[in-house]
Amino acid sequence: MTQDRPLEAVFRQMGTGTFPPAVENFDRGKTIFFPGDPAERVYFLLKGAVKLSRVYEAGEEITVALLRENSVFGVLSLITGNRSDRFYHAVAFTPVELLSVPIEQVEKALKNDPELSMLMLRGLSSRILQTEMMIETLAHRDMGSRLVSFLLILCRDFGVPTADGITIDLKLSHQAIAEAIGSTRVTVTRLLGELREDQMISIHKKKITVHKPVALSQQFT
Repeated sequence: MTQDRPLEAVFRQMGTGTFPPAVENFDRGKTIFFPGDPAERVYFLLKGAVKLSRVYEAGEEITVALLRENSVFGVLSLITGNRSDRFYHAVAFTPVELLSVPIEQVEKALKNDPELSMLMLRGLSSRILQTEMMIETLAHRDMGSRLVSFLLILCRDFGVPTADGITIDLKLSHQAIAEAIGSTRVTVTRLLGELREDQMISIHKKKITVHKPVALSQQFT
């Protein structure tokens, strides 16, 4: 049964000899696709993290999701049924390795194997939930609350339990965090400093450990 197989294995077999899945690597900060680009391929994230954002007319860029390994993205055309252009700006948040398959091959595989649709839907549901959480995060006027909310999302999706709490398994610069929550690097540096002073977090080699996630969430909600 398809549902018992990892999505990566299914993805690797989608392509034929004529259209094998392509493996692509992007350095941190490199664009994978821009809004308005033709939606020609569907992506599966093998390694790293990818940031999806929307750019608005005023020039403001809002992060709607941070994708972890084993995520599928670039599938909007499959959902709408129309060949549409890219809706999001997709950027490598860390160095990433991707599998990509032509959208026609994915459509063909979905028609031939209805169980694959359920498998992809499960993957997308996690993405949609995270996007909703990011929207809630950005609804906070207070930057301290916004930062804490963002850190808790990262704990959920990238967190590794340790003796000291939950370590976010991403190297995060203050600038990257600022861009994700619509703040400035100076503000993020100050707020992280306050959280460290309160012994809520510690930072080692750009990796943040949240010592008491429940206490942190209660303090800022």
